[in-house]
Amino acid sequence: VQLQAFGGGLVQAGGSLRLSCAYSGRAFSTYALGWFRQAPGKERDFVATISWTGRITYYADSVKGRFTISRDNAKNTVDLQMNSLKPEDTAVYFCATTGSISTSSDRNDYEYWGQGTQVTVSS
Repeated sequence: VQLQAFGGGLVQAGGSLRLSCAYSGRAFSTYALGWFRQAPGKERDFVATISWTGRITYYADSVKGRFTISRDNAKNTVDLQMNSLKPEDTAVYFCATTGSISTSSDRNDYEYWGQGTQVTVSS
């Protein structure tokens, strides 16, 4: 199982970015997926998760209404659309999978992780 995130960059506050994560390996369509982020000197925090069907999503309160997680099981990808970005959204963003159908906001429940992609929001 491998995940690779891309799409990060530098954007001004109020702008948008779309992150994508490509998945390779078995049973992608049956695994829950999530996005986390880690700012310098801080812990890796939950951002959003999506069920294997794509019908159930959960978001951290800090991004609710601004970020949208989606997945395409035909393409083995999971995306994170980020709108109305704020400087406090600056972090390295990671995609991950629980390796099961169960969604979770706990990073300890995620078995496989991709490398991060840097998102920087300037004020």
